[in-house]
Amino acid sequence: MKRKVLFSMKSPYREQLDVIGFRFGHGKKSAAIVGAMRGNEVQQMYVCSRMVQELKKLEAKGRIAEDCEIMVIPCVNYYSMNIGKRFWAMDNTDINRMFPGYDQGETTQRIADGLFSKIQGYEYGIQLASFYQVGNFLPHVKMMDTGFMQPDLMKDFGLQFGILRKPRPYDTTTLNYNWQVWETKAFSVYANATDDIDENAADEAVYAILRFLDKQGIISANTPPGYITKIIDESKTKQIRSEASGIFKSLIDIGKRVERGDVLGVISDPFEGEIVSEIRSPVSGTVYFEYHDPLINSNTVCFKIIR
Repeated sequence: MKRKVLFSMKSPYREQLDVIGFRFGHGKKSAAIVGAMRGNEVQQMYVCSRMVQELKKLEAKGRIAEDCEIMVIPCVNYYSMNIGKRFWAMDNTDINRMFPGYDQGETTQRIADGLFSKIQGYEYGIQLASFYQVGNFLPHVKMMDTGFMQPDLMKDFGLQFGILRKPRPYDTTTLNYNWQVWETKAFSVYANATDDIDENAADEAVYAILRFLDKQGIISANTPPGYITKIIDESKTKQIRSEASGIFKSLIDIGKRVERGDVLGVISDPFEGEIVSEIRSPVSGTVYFEYHDPLINSNTVCFKIIR
């Protein structure tokens, strides 16, 4: 393993920002794994740190294929992580909305450019991603439908679901999209938690990535058997929004099968305690996202169902 500073940027108020990468093996650029780009993505950074540990062991045993290089970048935005902010601390911009970056642009554009210049050209790219919504979600893998993708590759992760997403205009500035445009086969792996560490979901994400690398012949690893992945289009999922504001209580766990009409959660009046809204499923399917905060506003996405 080699620990390397991939990109540095001086700051007038804090220590220099150094984006650190851990390189395993040598030769062709086979796989790059990127963790936290946002300041609250603790689980995503943790999964990458676990990957560093696993790849160290495999490298010591000679189980990384010859002429293959793997790069792991656990955290890009520890400036924001240190003060508990999700986005860039100075101007509240999102690094994952700045790709491919611009070396003469705003701070987050320059960070995106510095990072992308180092991870461009890998055959496979894996990003540990998080939802923009507060909540828990079923571990799954996602690909952008750019016309350059191979959806069946998602099956090699062995996660329960692989989701194909049609890019919206704002997706064109994400790492996943730009990786694909520059001919990297890119995947986003979602490992349930964001602000907290979920050990079971972290285990599942680590095994999924190892399983994928093993299937591509980059490493030789023994992992628990995975699922037979069901690949679906994101348009086949159903978002359920709250019809009232108040105290939110979920009555269902992620991964559970529900039928149309089932009660998924309730919202109660914060002063009187009376139930003001029952949240019922309009479709049958599997819950793969659950809102997690105790307080909820009206018209907030509180559940997502895979039909």
